[in-house]
Amino acid sequence: MKKTVLAFGLFILAVLGIGYVTQQKPAQQPVQETKKIVKVGVLQLLSHPALDAIYKGITDELGNLGYVDGKTMQIDFQNAQADQSNLVSMSQKLVSEKPDILIGITTPATASLANATKEIPIIMGGITYPVQAGLIASEEKPGNNITGVSDRTPIKQQLELMKKVVPNLKKIGILYTASEDNSTRQVEEAKELAKALDLEVVVKSISNTNDIEQVTEGLASDVQAIFVPIDNTVASAMATVVKVTDKYKVPVFPSADTMVKDGGVLGIGVDQYKIGVETAKVVVAVLNGVEPKEKAIVLANEGVVYINETKAKALGIDIPEEIKAKAIIVDKE
Repeated sequence: MKKTVLAFGLFILAVLGIGYVTQQKPAQQPVQETKKIVKVGVLQLLSHPALDAIYKGITDELGNLGYVDGKTMQIDFQNAQADQSNLVSMSQKLVSEKPDILIGITTPATASLANATKEIPIIMGGITYPVQAGLIASEEKPGNNITGVSDRTPIKQQLELMKKVVPNLKKIGILYTASEDNSTRQVEEAKELAKALDLEVVVKSISNTNDIEQVTEGLASDVQAIFVPIDNTVASAMATVVKVTDKYKVPVFPSADTMVKDGGVLGIGVDQYKIGVETAKVVVAVLNGVEPKEKAIVLANEGVVYINETKAKALGIDIPEEIKAKAIIVDKE
């Protein structure tokens, strides 16, 4: 009987001991890994196909790299619609929200962001002359909170192709926006290069889209062909430009694939979507710890030739086969 009582007592102690251990060490719950939502602010100068393509390239590539808007990333996209006061207020708004990183699409947008913050990293999406615009110290070593992608195009090669495409080309026009610094610098470069190629140049500038039809009319009536540098205002009004130039049978040679598609004949430039893709890669590099001040500018320029065959045929222009063989036909089904 005593043995039975002793055994029962030991059993009770064992049960109580297990209960005590259980209370002291509760079962562990699965660890739930929580990823930080990256906040990205984007400022775009205005809407037109070239800039919209850059933005799409950015968001698509960020998604490919694991940064999906609404899931692992939160994008605040602001479009200034070419209004300087909007650029200022939108830059201030984006900075006040303390994002992890900012993206400026075009020189004016990036400059506005740069004026609003010296601390938050700013990534340039398609800036033609970042050093000359005062955004960075050098393309090899920016030296501040700004880095990104340049969209410079080979103007000399563009002018040489114009001479091959337009028979007996002697006089060209250049159409640009006076208030766009990147356009102004390209025009100065183009004038010098045209002189070396024995081309007479007529330069006309616009203030905004309101006077583009009248200015284009005066230019098209006086030249054999028109060169358009990388210019956001002209790009947004290509339909108006082409409507006028078609009347005079004057071909337009722009500097972006989207502008060729919108009615230009031939252009040497970069794929705007690809600029966005390269911009996204820089964004991720900086998010992963690369210092903008040490990150060299990426040059997206590959000198790709874009041709609008439909427009060329409509203007009676026969593009040499050796040029077409290396080109991208933008109007091909």
